[in-house]
Amino acid sequence: MASGLREVAETFSTLAKGFSVTFRNIFRKTVTENYPYEKVHFQARYRGIHVLHRDENGLEKCVGCFLCAAACPANCIYIEAAENTDVNRISAGERYASVYNIDYSRCIFCGYCVEACPTDAITHGHGFELATYDINSLVYRKEQLLEKTPAPETTAAR
Repeated sequence: MASGLREVAETFSTLAKGFSVTFRNIFRKTVTENYPYEKVHFQARYRGIHVLHRDENGLEKCVGCFLCAAACPANCIYIEAAENTDVNRISAGERYASVYNIDYSRCIFCGYCVEACPTDAITHGHGFELATYDINSLVYRKEQLLEKTPAPETTAAR
């Protein structure tokens, strides 16, 4: 009989603890974000859609070394490298990535590609809108990942 009473007491004690958490938080201000109408607030470590960067001269930082593709556990990065020429210089190195595709239907956003890149050419951005009805549109090409060319600075003529 004593064990039955102790079990009932433990049950009520557990219920009281659970309800205390509920009642403590019920009157607090909500933390809901009003997404499409307000800007989303990201943490600094958020891993979103990848971004391929350019250097200060506007050239691509990616030199087509394939280290990011080799480090990817999901095998979702596909690269084809080509040689730079003096006439048509794409990157500062000898080679550049002529094709750079990431299949986001396979990507697990682990960050290994970012860590493996010796030129800091690829990082995680803050893009998060990947929803689609067509799985083929989840393959992002180099043009979609590459950051925009910085606008040339204009100086006012006197």
